[in-house]
Amino acid sequence: MRNEMPRTFVGTTTFTVTGMTCEHCRKAVIEAIRDIPGVDTVTVDFQSGSASVTASTPVDRADIAAAVADAGHALEP
Repeated sequence: MRNEMPRTFVGTTTFTVTGMTCEHCRKAVIEAIRDIPGVDTVTVDFQSGSASVTASTPVDRADIAAAVADAGHALEP
């Protein structure tokens, strides 16, 4: 039986972001994710490569990945 991660989430989910090396990277990722409908808060730590996203309505993980890619970085699977 295959255990697949749900496509959408509500509440707080933490993602691993690759390629962030500075404060500018952190701000770019925050701004990109913050613009996604349903996202309430975003906290990013470029040193650990983590992004915590809180949503009050369902948010598609693919939208998070696309926003991070637009900011020049990538999510780890």
